[in-house]
Amino acid sequence: MKTFEHYRDEAEDWSLKGWDFSDLTARWHESAPHWDYRTLVIDLLNQANAVLDMGTGGGEFLASLPNLPKDVSATEAWPPNVTVARDRLTPLGIDVSQIQDDDLLPYPDNRFDLVINRHESFDPTEVFRVLKPGGRFITQQVGARDNREINDRLMDTPQLSFEPWEADHAGALLEKAGFAVTRREEDFPATRFLDIGALMLYLKAIPWQIPDFSIASYEKALVELHHHIEQTGGFNTKAHRFLLVAKKGL
Repeated sequence: MKTFEHYRDEAEDWSLKGWDFSDLTARWHESAPHWDYRTLVIDLLNQANAVLDMGTGGGEFLASLPNLPKDVSATEAWPPNVTVARDRLTPLGIDVSQIQDDDLLPYPDNRFDLVINRHESFDPTEVFRVLKPGGRFITQQVGARDNREINDRLMDTPQLSFEPWEADHAGALLEKAGFAVTRREEDFPATRFLDIGALMLYLKAIPWQIPDFSIASYEKALVELHHHIEQTGGFNTKAHRFLLVAKKGL
């Protein structure tokens, strides 16, 4: 087992490029939810001629999809990811627009047949606006209770950033905007961190989990958790995911 200082120094020097966590797959295991978002998106692509991917990250997921139509666009807000996404997607003929706010998408009304969204915030009214009548919106979201065991373990007064972000609440917002919600799912897949370094890298990559996180500020609790992982082989948490599929009326 490596020392806490080794993991601390590794995390301090690390930065995420795009939205690819493959380097951590041997150190951080997250079970999949009971649905397959990728398969659902591929099924919907077969019915779409114009597609928008909201919050494409580094474009990894979008570029991996088979049989994309010719008319595909993507948005991304985080500047480092915009460069990565453009490098990956522009050669595929996909335009990547940098946005500031999800309530102002740079597209005309009735522009897309399908909007896909994986773990990106969205404004239901704005998504409704850019979809054609009969168009569909599919989103997999990270819920408010995501890995709350981390907050409980590290914070003196645990707080969650996005309450009450869950399937029923988000579905109600879509219905208020005019959508018919055709599928609604929620799950809490098991997650296991196998070393404290993986957890610190996660907290750097996902800053909204603990908004004031720094290794120095939380070092005492992190050292204690490091010893727990050494003794037990890992730290168990539960992810929170929900899925919504919605249709814009004709």
